[in-house]
Amino acid sequence: MITASHNRKEDNGYKVYWENGAQITSPHDKEILKCVEKSPEPWPESWCMNLADTSPLMRDPLQAVTESYMEDLRTVCFHRELNQKSRLRFVHTSFHGVAHDYVQAAFRVFGFNPPIPVQEQKEPDPNFSTVKCPNPEEGECVLMLSLRCAEREGARVVLATDPDADRLAVAELQDTGRWKVFTGNELAALLGWWMFFCWDNTGSTSKVQDVYMLATSVSSAILRAIASKEGFQYEETLPGFKWIGNRVKTLQEQNKTVLFAFEESIGYMCGTAVLDKDGVSAAVVVAEMATYLDSVGMNMERQLIQIYEMYGYHISKTSYFVCHDPATIKRIFDRLRNYSGPRQYPQGCGVYGVLHVRDVTMGYDSSQHNKKCLLPLSKSSQMITFTFQNGCVATMRTSGTEPKIKYYAEMCGVPGQSDRLFLEGELQKVVQALVEEFLEPSKNGLTWRSV
Repeated sequence: MITASHNRKEDNGYKVYWENGAQITSPHDKEILKCVEKSPEPWPESWCMNLADTSPLMRDPLQAVTESYMEDLRTVCFHRELNQKSRLRFVHTSFHGVAHDYVQAAFRVFGFNPPIPVQEQKEPDPNFSTVKCPNPEEGECVLMLSLRCAEREGARVVLATDPDADRLAVAELQDTGRWKVFTGNELAALLGWWMFFCWDNTGSTSKVQDVYMLATSVSSAILRAIASKEGFQYEETLPGFKWIGNRVKTLQEQNKTVLFAFEESIGYMCGTAVLDKDGVSAAVVVAEMATYLDSVGMNMERQLIQIYEMYGYHISKTSYFVCHDPATIKRIFDRLRNYSGPRQYPQGCGVYGVLHVRDVTMGYDSSQHNKKCLLPLSKSSQMITFTFQNGCVATMRTSGTEPKIKYYAEMCGVPGQSDRLFLEGELQKVVQALVEEFLEPSKNGLTWRSV
């Protein structure tokens, strides 16, 4: 699949999927590359135009695939009768991408009236002409057309899918007139709660110990907290939905039930009809969740607070720096691996002591008895995680698709005893120290995040 995804128009790339429906991992990636390098020239028959007349591709499978997908959506619809009576109105923007028709159809499957489209962003446009960056993850600054449309139309929920429709951002209008744009981790807390709530109330014959949720290692640990209290299983993977998709496939082959998986960069998998993040299904599941909450006098923000109060506040901060120089990136991470001597990682950052270090690039984890990382080795990318003595967990890694150094930090509170303001203050101070001492943006010429 060739796509700019959520990136700028200059950044077209491609995604490759295996026959199991998940994106490829090793060894398939290396074997495909070997085949390409072995025979880089097109086959002579590739230029035979009349082959198109007999190609199975002439029988466009789009309609059949779409119908099958929409039928599969019914497995994650739990309140169709309630949806049909919903008084909520929704706005959807496809960010100049491909999601419009499919989100409209998904809403009909769930019994909703179709969401109101943002007309200026409804049709595919490879220039992404109304936004500087077609990434709904950037938040309110790129959602302005959607929010203004919602205000005109009296809609309380905005759903924004990125151009290739695998990511979803959500905003909710509060009684104060303020828009709450949920972070990827916050929306995951809501969706994880919702998917388990629905499973738990449908009389499923699956045992709770055979039920799974997954997240990437740089995402919030909120699902782990929910799992520890509710009894289902939780697993972490390396960043990227290719790891989640392939792990879910393995769990399915073991007759396990996977309810939900996510990555903090607004990627969600509700159910297992698609072994990848899917903004279309996530959008309509969010709409059903919002409708149910409205029917019991709640909204999503208040429900999120209840989740945190029950399972512990999970306060996270995620951002990035732009760096176009691979040598600078290598120097930053090499310095952290040889901080006070060869293969000696930092023992502190500012006033914050380091409890454990996990370096996925090198396969090292100081918390393990044998010092070996439990996650697969990832030599092709940089990724180091620091667990601080105050409980903060912070990861720095390079992006797989963009010239960025990303950082992710989270403070986790105790259920029923969390002081949110304290956690937020501690997190802010750790992040500041992390940026100044480990990344040194001024010294290394890093560009702060901007849209």
